[in-house]
Amino acid sequence: MPPTNRPDANQKSPHDLRAVFKKYQKIPFSTLDEDLDVIDFARSSRFTHDHSIRIVRTIASHIPRKEFTEFVGDTANLPLSSSIEVFEHCDFPGGPFTIKNQKLFSHNRVGIEIIPNLLPNEVQLNILSRLLHRDLANPQHKTNIHTHYHVPYELSRSRAEKITPTGDQPSRDDASFFNCHPQCSHTFTPVSPEEHKPIVIAQFLHKKLRWITLGGQYDWTKKAYPQGMPPQFPWDIGNLVHRLFPDMNPEAAIVNLYSPGDTLSLHRDVSEDSDCGLVSLSLGCDGLFVVGMHNETDARTGYMVLRLRSGDAVYMSGPNRYAWHGVPQILPETCPKWLQSWPASMGEPKEAGAIERAANDREAWRGWMANKRINLNVRQMKR
Repeated sequence: MPPTNRPDANQKSPHDLRAVFKKYQKIPFSTLDEDLDVIDFARSSRFTHDHSIRIVRTIASHIPRKEFTEFVGDTANLPLSSSIEVFEHCDFPGGPFTIKNQKLFSHNRVGIEIIPNLLPNEVQLNILSRLLHRDLANPQHKTNIHTHYHVPYELSRSRAEKITPTGDQPSRDDASFFNCHPQCSHTFTPVSPEEHKPIVIAQFLHKKLRWITLGGQYDWTKKAYPQGMPPQFPWDIGNLVHRLFPDMNPEAAIVNLYSPGDTLSLHRDVSEDSDCGLVSLSLGCDGLFVVGMHNETDARTGYMVLRLRSGDAVYMSGPNRYAWHGVPQILPETCPKWLQSWPASMGEPKEAGAIERAANDREAWRGWMANKRINLNVRQMKR
């Protein structure tokens, strides 16, 4: 049974919040540092100018180390800061804080929590690779492309077949659409040729691919989840998210892929039968995130504008789980340098012979991530 407090999925966002969204959709990137209404945790003077933000608690970095280590499988590349700060905004306060729940990031507080720089670099790389290699290559996880095109999943197996030409089927870990060279001419054929033209792998990965659904396959037309058993949510990513935010069980997620110029309009996530919190993880380029709620008592819309960077997390729970939120702007050329070369190997291109280069087509995609933002949005579907 749906939560009794679930808002109407067809209701329009508040007018004043739409005005805020439009403002930051149009604001020049060059002026953002001067805009003190934008909450940017990279600013050393953030508390001098903005008294609406406060630290609600500080967590020792060794607490999530076990979760990160189990996910990555290696401790060598997991340098962590001395502590992790958890913030909230005065317009979205949490409830009473219970010390016994301090172990991880979700607890008895209900509000919107921002956790800057939560994910170490190696964890970010592993999440990115598992989402866009393994999970994108899994036919059970649908994308926006499936509505209008037949997706040639055989392309995701090309590298494994060239490296191990034994006739065996490649493992799912080997599968990736980035195994196909960007100049590959194999096409994605349209479902309705009279309406759409074929596209090739470079078009698919550079611009056409906008979202992937994991686990529960959300129907954007009906604004609902299909009946029946959904595909299994990726177990390793689900386990990591649940260990960090134990108040919710990951059952569905939307992976949004953005380029500069892309936006995500104001909306509320109201289709789930559970009112457990929403988890948002940021990878790649910075993005502006507008979130707001209308207060019927004083007819005021409280809002905040966040500049989210790679590795940041946002957790929305309690009544604030149903806050309006959207992405008015992706900030170009803000992807961290250590992440820009993905999906190629880290560092500069290596000298290699023709045979080795032919077997490693992911090198041809070097720099794909340099102007991309990936947002993983995780939720629980059922009570």
